[in-house]
Amino acid sequence: MWLKPEEILLKNAFKLWVTEKDNEYFVLQRRRGYGEGGGGLTGLLVGTLDTVLDSTSKVAPYRILHHTPDSQVYWSIACGVTKEEIDQHWDWLQQNIMRTLSVFDSTEDITSFVQGKIRGLIAEEGKTSLVLEDDPEKFREALLRFEKWFELPAQEKLVTYYSCSYWKGKVPCQGWLYLSTNFLCFYSYLLGSEVKLIISWDEIWRLEKTSNVILTESIHVLAHGEDHYFSMLLHLSETFVIMEQLANYSIKRLFDKEAFQGEPALSDPLQITKRGLEAHAKSEQFRAFFRLPKEENLLEVHESFLWVPFSHFNTLGKICLSENYLCFASQDGSQCHIIIPMREVINVEKPDSSSRALTVCVRGKRALRFSEVRDYQRLANTIRSRCGISASPQHSASSEVRRLHVLLGLFSSRSECQSLINHFEDNPEDVTLMVGQKDTSKAVSTEALMTVFHPQDVENLDPKMLKEKMKEQSWNIHFSEYGRGTSMFFTKKTRDLIVRGVPESLRGELWMLFSGAVNDMATHPGCYTELVEQSLGTSTLATDEIERDLHRSLPEHPAFQSDTGISALRRVLTAYAYRNPKIGYCQAMNILTSVLLLYAKEEEAFWLLVAVCERMLPDYFNRRIIGALVDQAVFEDLIRENLPQLVDHMTDLSFFSSVSLSWFLTLFISVLPIESAVNVVDCFFYDGIKAILQLGLAVLDYNMEALIACNDDAEAVTILNRFFDSVTNKDSPLPPTVQQASVGNNDKASHVSVDISELIREAYEKYGHFRSEEVESSRKRNKLHVIQTLEDTTKQNVIRVVSQDVRFTSSQLDELYNLFKRQHFLSCYWTMKSPALLHHDPSLAYLEQYQLGFQQFSELFSLLEPWAFCASKSTLSLWVFRLIDENQDGLVNFKEFCYALDTLYGVSFTNKLKFLFKLHLPPGYWAHLSVAKGSERTVTSLLFVFSSDPLPPVTPTGRGKVDLQAYLKQWQNEILKKEETIKDLPRINQAQFIQFSKTLYNIFHGDPEEESLYRAVAHVTSLLLRMEEVGRRLQEPSSPPAEATQPASTAASVEASSTQEASGNPKTSDASGSHSSQEGATEQQDPDWSFSFEQVLASLLNEPAIVGFFERHVHIQTKLGQARSRTSIG
Repeated sequence: MWLKPEEILLKNAFKLWVTEKDNEYFVLQRRRGYGEGGGGLTGLLVGTLDTVLDSTSKVAPYRILHHTPDSQVYWSIACGVTKEEIDQHWDWLQQNIMRTLSVFDSTEDITSFVQGKIRGLIAEEGKTSLVLEDDPEKFREALLRFEKWFELPAQEKLVTYYSCSYWKGKVPCQGWLYLSTNFLCFYSYLLGSEVKLIISWDEIWRLEKTSNVILTESIHVLAHGEDHYFSMLLHLSETFVIMEQLANYSIKRLFDKEAFQGEPALSDPLQITKRGLEAHAKSEQFRAFFRLPKEENLLEVHESFLWVPFSHFNTLGKICLSENYLCFASQDGSQCHIIIPMREVINVEKPDSSSRALTVCVRGKRALRFSEVRDYQRLANTIRSRCGISASPQHSASSEVRRLHVLLGLFSSRSECQSLINHFEDNPEDVTLMVGQKDTSKAVSTEALMTVFHPQDVENLDPKMLKEKMKEQSWNIHFSEYGRGTSMFFTKKTRDLIVRGVPESLRGELWMLFSGAVNDMATHPGCYTELVEQSLGTSTLATDEIERDLHRSLPEHPAFQSDTGISALRRVLTAYAYRNPKIGYCQAMNILTSVLLLYAKEEEAFWLLVAVCERMLPDYFNRRIIGALVDQAVFEDLIRENLPQLVDHMTDLSFFSSVSLSWFLTLFISVLPIESAVNVVDCFFYDGIKAILQLGLAVLDYNMEALIACNDDAEAVTILNRFFDSVTNKDSPLPPTVQQASVGNNDKASHVSVDISELIREAYEKYGHFRSEEVESSRKRNKLHVIQTLEDTTKQNVIRVVSQDVRFTSSQLDELYNLFKRQHFLSCYWTMKSPALLHHDPSLAYLEQYQLGFQQFSELFSLLEPWAFCASKSTLSLWVFRLIDENQDGLVNFKEFCYALDTLYGVSFTNKLKFLFKLHLPPGYWAHLSVAKGSERTVTSLLFVFSSDPLPPVTPTGRGKVDLQAYLKQWQNEILKKEETIKDLPRINQAQFIQFSKTLYNIFHGDPEEESLYRAVAHVTSLLLRMEEVGRRLQEPSSPPAEATQPASTAASVEASSTQEASGNPKTSDASGSHSSQEGATEQQDPDWSFSFEQVLASLLNEPAIVGFFERHVHIQTKLGQARSRTSIG
């Protein structure tokens, strides 16, 4: 590796380095302790220095120095890990530099020329691979050590590295921590003691920051049941964030099969950088805090003061700028924050240089003044630019206003239209009515269901309605002070109003605002209508599940006892399943959507569902409900911290996980009456999952004494159900016909009624101290453990299913599964385009989640198959792959893989022979692909033909797109499938039989009884051909006698070519080539020449050597150990 020229002193260097080559201008040196004569005390000391010191010139075993005859100064210009690498650099210098140096007169010119040339080489090398690194030179040095110490595949991308201590037992080892795309690595070498650690991110169960008496602050990693601690990190928080990002990236890419489309920093595992990961982490936090669409990225952050009109003072905070939003949050985040879509900005006034201030004008005649902005001029220009970029039909209403100016100018004078223009500038949502928008489908409901089925009576002045009016008045006052709509200030007062309860008339509007769904709908006009039209009439698994659950959604509510409510629910759920087939439809979505439709218009309900499923409750609504399980783990942690009395009584908190699952999935809607549950939903849209966690703690706290006194889980469940039945909403204006009846026991005698507003207020007062950031951190910490636990459960389920059909023990299947899964991951580590990723379908059963393409299958199968297949290993692996790939999709699952191995490791001679026989029938073997051994096309052509086979259309993200009829047909075929008998096998033709004989010769090659086995195969081949000859003579008595010699010559050619192929004779190519032509001629002469499996089996049973070979017991355990060592990384 070429190095940036650096001056070094050689006064004591020769004690550590040995000169191997030198000339007038260059010296090649080897470090003591490496190469010939290495080791001893010198080697120990040098190795220790190499680990501790941060310099490649001290670490690399070889280096090249530049010097001039008249100078004592040396410059390091290259280093190398191997002798071959450094020799290549030396030779390049001799060929390209030495001749040129003779033309220079001055030694200074020589040194300048060499340094310039080396810097040019480094710049050329770093144009692509190192352009995104903060310090390319230092990173090159670290990369050299990383490659040297861990010997990972060349395509593995090093992300960053840190000096730290690794605790091995109670002894710290000082060394280097390397974080790459797929691995966490550590290396230490101190006085002969080498410590090398390689952990793949997908194997980590827990990753967290910890502290104790010995380790004040460290990073704890749990993998393979072992604890690893890293401390003495200069930037521990930065290191932990990078590790957390890499672990999460690995989980999403390998387990969830996420492709990261639209995220350039993560879309290519070979281009992951520290800078990209840090930016991604900040953008994630930014989007979560401000509830922005996933397309938004944090671009700029500026410290500033914002004039807060309702408090009449400037508050310190940060301006956060993304592609389409300008956001501000006060210093602690709780004082106030505001979100300004660029589409709402109408002007940025000329900045005030005296106070470094800029004023942003938004619609609604409002202005925001930011002061003390360091780079205020550039920020003002950026906002103007962003507003211009955003001025498109889907991002800005200002363009629609301009279009309105044009339309009005066509029909009226300016004076007549000015008032109308002013109206639309202040009310841009009305513009689309005039300038034209895609017509809304007549089938789509434009009113909230509660408005239709329970219109408010203005003249009703009962106490509940009066209180409702008071709530509305409080919110109107709040709007007048803090603003209304997308540019409203979010403050503590806003939360206080939420806790007291949201008026029925404002609920839909506020849900849209707090969730960020209002921005989704504004930037995607007409999208919902298109989705409804496109999804209308589709038949998928998702639509079938939706139809089944439609009438189970709030069945006691009048809105869902009519076709109006049911049809609206069907349209929203079907449109979402069509939009996001990765989620499709999941139970509990129907209950949540029903409540959304009560208070929001149909299109608004759709975008609220998008916000909940894709932002606020990530990974909740999928096959494994990972998000809900993660939040249950967070809930358990909070119970331990806040309810110690309950923990002391119930040491196993898994009970609360099972009970609380419906709380999280349905936001308490399934356990509380609807009039009370909507208050919980109010808090959820404002505070996110934090509100649900707080309420859960309050529920357990309220029932603490009863839960401690209960004797079993069933009694505890009854206590909680009775409590939920007793929760009421005394302020609800809904009539009894609309209110939901109790979901459990109606006997409320044992429980005093609990008002939902009081319960929520108590939850905020007692448990509102933890911040949303802490919840997100706990989510990340627990997600790894939840994922790995699910993976273990999946493995046990797969092993249980597969063990019914194979003879392997559970421990052997466990090892096979781990090898199969590791091979699957290896195919995904360095590319996003592996067949397993491109054709992944999350809706399939757990047996199908990990699959191998041919390349990965071939590598693993060659390590585990019981016989040596000699040079034909690749072709035979291809035939096995095609045979066991039942659905011909180019992928093999674990069950199919185990079936093949079980047959080959079994003791049944008949089953093994049948398997080999089927290998030489389509789809395993195709006669036109049989190519002579030694030909360059042998395996290449087979792989080309295989890879060019059209794969069946597999929907990339399946739940919403899987054809129900295809599934029903598949299940029917499996039910009606009967066991195959030897009579069901087709006959084998001449080309296939010749290849079958060759395969037997290849299998027997290298066996101690090889010679007797060869003779047995030759005898069987001759016998079968003579039998065929006799049969043909009996059927065709007038056939010419010339044909009588053909079978014998064919048998001889089979024996000769197969023996040469198995023994590796170099003349095989010619022999096989001539045999191929003979084979083709024979096929033309005798198209019906064939054998049945019964004939082949009967003939081989007469050969004790062959029967003994196949019935010989082969231990798979030895092969498993070898495969495990071969597939291990590093």
